Amino acid sequence: MRIRSEHPSERPSEQLSVDREQPECPPMPRQAPYLAVADALRTRVLAGEWEVGTRLPSRARLAEEYGVGRNVLQRAVDRLIIEGLLEGRAGSGTYVRTPRERLRMLRSWHREHRGSRALAGQPERGRAGAWDAHSLVRVPAPEAIAERLAISPGDPCVNTQYEFLADGLPVQLSDSWEPMALTRGTPVVLPERGPLGGQGVVERMRAIGVAVETVVEVPRPARAGRAEAHLLGIGVGDLVLRIERTIYAGDGRPVETADIVIPDVRREVVYEFAVDVR
Repeated sequence: MRIRSEHPSERPSEQLSVDREQPECPPMPRQAPYLAVADALRTRVLAGEWEVGTRLPSRARLAEEYGVGRNVLQRAVDRLIIEGLLEGRAGSGTYVRTPRERLRMLRSWHREHRGSRALAGQPERGRAGAWDAHSLVRVPAPEAIAERLAISPGDPCVNTQYEFLADGLPVQLSDSWEPMALTRGTPVVLPERGPLGGQGVVERMRAIGVAVETVVEVPRPARAGRAEAHLLGIGVGDLVLRIERTIYAGDGRPVETADIVIPDVRREVVYEFAVDVR
């Protein structure tokens, strides 16, 4: 800012010249072309211009219609595939996808103390009624898992992979880890075997004198990888919710940690918390 002034004897008393330089505003960022095309296509799909199951015009034709290159059009279509509005069929084209009902999944530890078949939450409808589990023993803890379990990298763990089903559809994956230093030599070393198989972390730990007190969950939105997409029956890159969960004993010792994956297109995750009125 520059201020010019004159001595009162050199100018009329009623005049004061002040010249302020306005700072230049940075240009507003322009929307990426593929996002603009995706918005336009989304509007047409939601308006019903193309019915469910209808094949869209060729990508070359749509690219010409919107005045963009094929790569831009491809990115726009891929975005709508990820959002679940469209689906690509190999060798056939792109189609309007049949909407899937999105059910609510309630995660409420105080209500569901079966906790860890690594589920620790149940949908209000379409409840997971079946699951497959496969455990491996003496699996060296990866560095990230070791940090979460407060053990050393390479320490032996029981690693259990879960796949949960509801109404015949996969609704959740879980990769669970328990330190063998805690359960070795006990009847609860395998989460799904033995006298308390399938009873969850709380009951199993109680049986060996360990009282579970706290559960910490860190939810993060993510995109499905190839293996996850295959297991969940969704597209590669579809939205999922990843939950990093760790269960602690009353003395602060971690007793189990799990990476949970829930497909966003099928489930809306809702958290419920108990109120301590003491």
